[in-house]
Amino acid sequence: MKHRNIITFVIAFIMLSTYGYAQVNIDFGIKAGLNYSVNGDFIQSVNNNTLSPDRAIGYHAGLFSKIGRKIYLKPEVFYTKTSSDYKDDIFETQKIDAPILLGVKCFGPISIFAGPAFQYIIDSKFEDLTVSDLENEFSVGVNFGVGIQIKKISIDLRYERGLESNEATIINNNTNVNIPEGRLDTRPEQIILSLSLIL
Repeated sequence: MKHRNIITFVIAFIMLSTYGYAQVNIDFGIKAGLNYSVNGDFIQSVNNNTLSPDRAIGYHAGLFSKIGRKIYLKPEVFYTKTSSDYKDDIFETQKIDAPILLGVKCFGPISIFAGPAFQYIIDSKFEDLTVSDLENEFSVGVNFGVGIQIKKISIDLRYERGLESNEATIINNNTNVNIPEGRLDTRPEQIILSLSLIL
């Protein structure tokens, strides 16, 4: 069922990118890059201690389209893997991201952009623990940043933040692991560096 939803997601992206813009300049391309990310706090059930994570590096890769020149619409869809370090215990998330960005060229090759980011969580894991009862597999965040484009190559740096908490229950089914159970806010906060190529 998840894979069917992902296929639907990609088809919707392509339709959104092309519908109603037959007379407007449209570019398509590929993109990839690094994510410097962190999730929310982990609240332990036994003593209500709160663990705040350290940032860790992840990555992303996918597709984009760019509609317009001076003012442009830029839908994207890409696979993302992120991680957060909770005192040497790593929480990892795999998801499909689909930002829809509105950008403006300020001067020369430099532009600024912002827009919503729709996220579909494919999988998540927390070391040897079980992640269950995730509130929402589908969530919404916000992106904003700056980009520079030279011919067919562009680099952009953006900030992303989830708009609302998305908690998951962490269960310890492994008696050999001394990690307490609790609730973890999976909402992402990340700095994203991307390299894009127009095909």
